[in-house]
Amino acid sequence: MIPNKIVTVFAGAFLTLGTIYLALLSWNAYKAHDYIGVSPKLTHSIVIVGEGKVIGVPDIANIQLGYSVEKSTVAAAQKDNTDKMNSMIEKLKKDFQIDAKDIQTANYYISPQYDWSSGRQILRGYVVSQNLNVKLRQMEKVSSIIEAAGMIGLNQVGNLAFEIDNPEELRQAAREEALAQAKAKAEALSKVVGVKLGKIISFSESSNSSQPMPYYALDKAAVGMGGGGAAPTVEAGSNEIIITATVEYEIL
Repeated sequence: MIPNKIVTVFAGAFLTLGTIYLALLSWNAYKAHDYIGVSPKLTHSIVIVGEGKVIGVPDIANIQLGYSVEKSTVAAAQKDNTDKMNSMIEKLKKDFQIDAKDIQTANYYISPQYDWSSGRQILRGYVVSQNLNVKLRQMEKVSSIIEAAGMIGLNQVGNLAFEIDNPEELRQAAREEALAQAKAKAEALSKVVGVKLGKIISFSESSNSSQPMPYYALDKAAVGMGGGGAAPTVEAGSNEIIITATVEYEIL
């Protein structure tokens, strides 16, 4: 009979411990409810904004070249358009050494043209238009290519834009400058108010890269409306990359 008593005592002790454990869990849950949404450790911090600016000179030029022509038949318009655009493509590849991967057909369309007479719509002919997007990696060729487009007879030259081939290097430099400025501001402020800076709690950034407006002077002859002309003046300008860094520092 003694072993049975031992079992009974053991079982009772186990139930007692289980009851105590459940009670502790319930108490912890109750107390945790009071702190929902509240950080277990109140952290004091300051938020500082720093700005970094880097100037970069564009090394890539993008330009769109095209030709639009109207003829009485689709076939005639297509032939004229194809002859001029193919001549331009050949010149880009052969004379200017532009790689095929940097020449892309942007659009090609055929559109009927109508006149109105006595309230009736009369077919006048067809317009065939084609455009090329050209990426130039040698900036000194921009003016000559625009001039060549005019000599060939193209009548659509536009969307000239300059960019930096690898802007991430400049962004990183601007980012480092912004962080350095934020740190200097935070250290100066901490000395004034008599606190010590701790680690960075959070960091965010935004960028605003300005694009230069290219300048180029064209006359009618230079865009295929007069048979040729002097090369236009083209200036790439510069790109300003701006990074604004918002840094939160812990205050010790």
